[in-house]
Amino acid sequence: MFRTTLASGLRVLVLDNPAVDIVSARFFLRADSRADTPPGLAHLVSAVLTKGTEARDSMAIAQIVESLGAMLGADSTPDYLQIALKSLGEDFPTLLALAAELLQRATFPAEQIEIERKATLQAIRSQQERPFTVAYNQFRAALYGNSPYAYPELGTEESVLALRREDLLNFYRAHFRPDNAVFVAVGPLEPEAVVRLLEEHLGDWSAPETPLLATAARRSPGAISQTVRTVQPTQQSTVLVGYPAAPIHSEDFAALKLIGTYLGSGLSSRLFTELREKRGLAYEVSAFYPTRACTSHFVAYIGTAPENTRTCEEGLRTEVERLASTPLGDSELRTAKNKLLGQYALGKQTNSQVAQLLGWYEILGVGTDFDREYTSTVEQLTSADLLAVAERTFTAPIVSLVGPEDVLATVS
Repeated sequence: MFRTTLASGLRVLVLDNPAVDIVSARFFLRADSRADTPPGLAHLVSAVLTKGTEARDSMAIAQIVESLGAMLGADSTPDYLQIALKSLGEDFPTLLALAAELLQRATFPAEQIEIERKATLQAIRSQQERPFTVAYNQFRAALYGNSPYAYPELGTEESVLALRREDLLNFYRAHFRPDNAVFVAVGPLEPEAVVRLLEEHLGDWSAPETPLLATAARRSPGAISQTVRTVQPTQQSTVLVGYPAAPIHSEDFAALKLIGTYLGSGLSSRLFTELREKRGLAYEVSAFYPTRACTSHFVAYIGTAPENTRTCEEGLRTEVERLASTPLGDSELRTAKNKLLGQYALGKQTNSQVAQLLGWYEILGVGTDFDREYTSTVEQLTSADLLAVAERTFTAPIVSLVGPEDVLATVS
């Protein structure tokens, strides 16, 4: 893979893959972690970013993309924003030029902000009707306090209603700068030609004199075991048990991914087998461990009949926390590794998937070599390694409950 850094500070990664005539590229921009960043601001910026530049309105931008049969879009996460491009190889220069325009001269038209604000508010209200989303949101609020990780990516109704055009422009000026960005492209490409294109279209994109916003340390939760609850007049209860967990750069990362696979991935997972197949407690049950630049979290959750709420809370905690005292057998360990590594390999089949993965690792600060190092680490993990990581991690659960009032009142 070709790697260079332009004079502007833009990091460039190019992987030549001539197998198919499709180029997939990404611009990743690190998001700062200041607690005073309004929830939902990054999402609204990404939603409106493609809706106008100094030279084109939203319709003109859409017509260019559609005339090429290409894809161009933007989205955000708590750790970064990105612009994603996908086109035939011959159309890539045109699409890249348009992306460069968005990076340097987006205008955030007021009427487009209002359209996207209404769509975001509708999505937030829709999510508030989903018991799992409510349980997950109140878990994150309890765990992270006022950190950006505490809030839904869409923001809250109050925060989204309060956002103004100047907020979007200030965020854009602070974050959309070359020394805060990574560009990655995968496809039938000559790296030197890609660099020339970037210099042609982004030659005027320079870092301002103001220093980059420092990435403030997000709240690193300690022993804060607690129960939080929201009453909803539903026909089922949602029980979520979560723990503070290591970020991607921790030596515990691979082990926690493997534990997550063992507990919650697929119909043969431990939680599915024990709580649904054997005991008939679950409508749905799983576990997940998000990849984060700062303190993450490990979550097990279940949807169940209201009368099973307490039993399911105890069941989830038992199955998770037993891994801190009971090592996996050789067969269990091998099966979990095969499943995790197989799923990981299947997630790197297309140019788009590879571009996403490589740029993601680079912007999170672990570098593209992490792709190889991660799979090697997973292969080398032992049952004793998983036991030690589980013992460090599964110590202070936050239990998040959503369900009928009469049921939640009986759960301590």
